[in-house]
Amino acid sequence: MPTIVVASDSKAVRQEVIATVTDGSTTMLEASSGPDALALVKANEVDLCILDLQMSNMGAMAVTLELRLEESYGAIAHVPVLMLLDRRADVFLARRSGAEGFVVKPIDALRLRRATKAILAGEHYDDDSYLPSPVLVADTTKGA
Repeated sequence: MPTIVVASDSKAVRQEVIATVTDGSTTMLEASSGPDALALVKANEVDLCILDLQMSNMGAMAVTLELRLEESYGAIAHVPVLMLLDRRADVFLARRSGAEGFVVKPIDALRLRRATKAILAGEHYDDDSYLPSPVLVADTTKGA
C-alpha cells in the first residue's frame, strides 16, 4: 500500500491529483506548502512525492533539493519525486533537481497515472507531451 504526498498551494490541483492517482490501496497525504511536504516526509514512510513546481514559499525544486540533501547525509530514506510543471522551460529544472519524473500541466489523467506507476515501480518518467509535433514535409522530388 503506497503512501503518496501531494503538495500544491492550489487546493484544486491537489484534489485533481488525488482523484486521478488514488485507488483503494493508496494513502494520500496533502500538503499546501513545501515545508508542509517536508514535514510529512519526515513523519511518515513516503513512497512518492508529487510536487507542484510553483508553490508560494518553497516549490518543487527547493523541496526536491532539500530531500536529496537530507538523503545524502542519512537523515531520511530516498523518496522519489514527480514534479508538476507549468511550462516547457521548467523541464530543465526538473531534470537538474534529481526528480524521478515530471508531467507538464495541464494535468492529463492518463499521463499522471502512467508517471505515478512508473516511479512507484522504480523507473523514471519524462513527459514528452511538451515536445513539438513533428512536421511532415512532402517529398517534392518524386515524379520530377
